[in-house]
Amino acid sequence: MSQSLAPALEPASSAAAHDDLLYRKVSLRIIPFLFLCYVVSFLDRINIGFAQLQMKHDLGFSDAMYGLGAAVFYVGYVLCEVPSNLLLARFGARRTFTRIMLLWGMASVGMMMVSTPAHFYLLRFLLGVFEAGFFPGIVLYLTYWYPARRRAAVLSIFFAGVAVAGVLGGLVSGWIMRDMGGVLGLFGWQWMFVIEGAPAVILALVAAVYLVDGPQDAKWLTADEKAQLIAQREEKGAASSHASHSSHWFMQALRNPRVYLFAFIYFSLTCASLTLNFWMPLMIRDFGIRDVLAISLYSVIPNAIGAVGLILIARHSDRRGERRRHFAVCTIGGGLALSLLTLHLSSFPAMLAILSLAAVLIFAALPIFWTVPSSYLSGAAAAGGIALISSIGITSGIVSPWVIGLIKTHTGSMDNALYLLTILLFASGGALLVGVPKESKAV
Repeated sequence: MSQSLAPALEPASSAAAHDDLLYRKVSLRIIPFLFLCYVVSFLDRINIGFAQLQMKHDLGFSDAMYGLGAAVFYVGYVLCEVPSNLLLARFGARRTFTRIMLLWGMASVGMMMVSTPAHFYLLRFLLGVFEAGFFPGIVLYLTYWYPARRRAAVLSIFFAGVAVAGVLGGLVSGWIMRDMGGVLGLFGWQWMFVIEGAPAVILALVAAVYLVDGPQDAKWLTADEKAQLIAQREEKGAASSHASHSSHWFMQALRNPRVYLFAFIYFSLTCASLTLNFWMPLMIRDFGIRDVLAISLYSVIPNAIGAVGLILIARHSDRRGERRRHFAVCTIGGGLALSLLTLHLSSFPAMLAILSLAAVLIFAALPIFWTVPSSYLSGAAAAGGIALISSIGITSGIVSPWVIGLIKTHTGSMDNALYLLTILLFASGGALLVGVPKESKAV
């Protein structure tokens, strides 16, 4: 019997191996560069969390002012995210990513000029406008290259970039602020914005010659490889038509109620993830650490653990072909970890361990989540729907930093904010379990 099965199994095994080699070739070409760009983008977005350790004192900003400035970024981001993603679908990834990185790099460097709250709010708003569309653009761009079954593992690499940006910020930002303060008459935080913003401008120039708009434009692929990638991409679109009714128009995505369910889930999840991104340095200071460099170095630990953990969890989700339960475990577990931070244990290692657990689970939920909407949207609906989900969901960036800043200003503690985030994480996990039926192995 085993002899009769061998001829049937061998071609399937050979085809799978060929697929693996092809996608490895694609990944080696496009993922490292996009990953680097994403790390720089997130570093420029969250370095304000490290800057606040000096900036608020030097400029006389309160926690509420800082929270509002962090939130204003997302006003510009939300307003321009959908148009930017639709422009990517129309004009291509190469020109869109080049424009985005060049403008956000210039705005990030311009943060060194902040001297009043008005300057702070304006530049944060412009940074959001210029960076809008980069993340949903990456999500859409990856659908041009990878079928749904491979996407969680690929997306996990980019979400690891969030944690890597935290690690890089922790290693570099504290040193810059402590040791470069006073050089050429500038504050340490001013040097931080210049040094960490300049790479985006350089990467924009590289993107203009390095990126291609899709498999059909890749000179480094053979004709057969291009055809195979495009065929598998189109099979993905057909497979998802049961959910989106083969919608190829953005207006149909607007009328799809599941888009708004996904937006709520993403809103709840990003409220928690942004709290870690923006407030982690202050949380570590509240654990009893006062030195700026020590705070930045300790912030490396939760981010590094989070980067490794989210890749392992996302790959496990891919191997099992299951999203809903993985997402629920991550969000509910992450909520419980955040609630444990309110215990204010006297042991610093214990508090840092709890913070690291929260980072692992909350960060891991992000790539798992983003494999689900792309399984229900196709064609033009994918470009508009993904951007719509992201832009509605990311309004958490407007609400969360501002509300947490107000809570901390008026209570002197983040406890009530952590309880609120726990409830939102529980709700996001439950919403995906209940609102998205298990219609296929990919969900």
